[in-house]
Amino acid sequence: MPLFQRQIIAALLCGLALAARAEPLRLVTEAWAPYVYQDNGQPSGLDYEISVEVLRRLGVEAQWQFLPWKRCLLALEQGQADGILDIFRTPQREAHMLFVEEPLSQVEFVLFFASNRPYPYRKLEDLRDLLIGTSPGYWYNDQAFRDSQLFSREEAPSHEANLGKLVRQRVDLVLNDRRAGLYLAARMGLGSQLGYNPKVVGEDRLYLALRRTPEMAELAGRFALELRRFKQEQAYARLQARYAEPADAPKAAKD
Repeated sequence: MPLFQRQIIAALLCGLALAARAEPLRLVTEAWAPYVYQDNGQPSGLDYEISVEVLRRLGVEAQWQFLPWKRCLLALEQGQADGILDIFRTPQREAHMLFVEEPLSQVEFVLFFASNRPYPYRKLEDLRDLLIGTSPGYWYNDQAFRDSQLFSREEAPSHEANLGKLVRQRVDLVLNDRRAGLYLAARMGLGSQLGYNPKVVGEDRLYLALRRTPEMAELAGRFALELRRFKQEQAYARLQARYAEPADAPKAAKD
């Protein structure tokens, strides 16, 4: 049998095996609104809804579990999960995870401040001797920021805790994705107490990552293709609009 035919048959068999899974696809994630979070105990969010729609079109049932971020990584490593939703792609992770090639969302990390203590930010030197709140296990794409010794970093157990420390003056600034920080601050009723520096510290993309198996590799390819199709549709544009910036979110500092 020619190689090309064998490859087609192998792909079809993988697809049939995936469709015939006895158990649903086990996906873990950490709440990071508005990309993925729980609303009255039910999963919600921009990237969650995108993923659910793509999986529906592929005929794949998913089981979702919310965990702290480090436990998400451990669950995939130990085979207790099939994939992680909304993860940053790094060379270290690619060694043991399979990333869907098409990203779910683009993020922009910015620095949030308390309105009564604004800290202008244009260059790293502006952060000298400050204490910046960060999140454990998160990858910040700008290497200069990651490696800088000009300022100190302090991790918080959650994004909510980070913003709470900011308004209580326990940290000087908090680093978070712009859209996620605005959404969270609005939900916490902190829109008038916080602001943010519009200069982007770093940019990155959020992906779906899966276990490195032939079955998951086939799913990753199909997911990427269907996600690209979905991004061209009006339904995708409506989702983006629905999760746009809240009206009562913190405002950007003026240059």
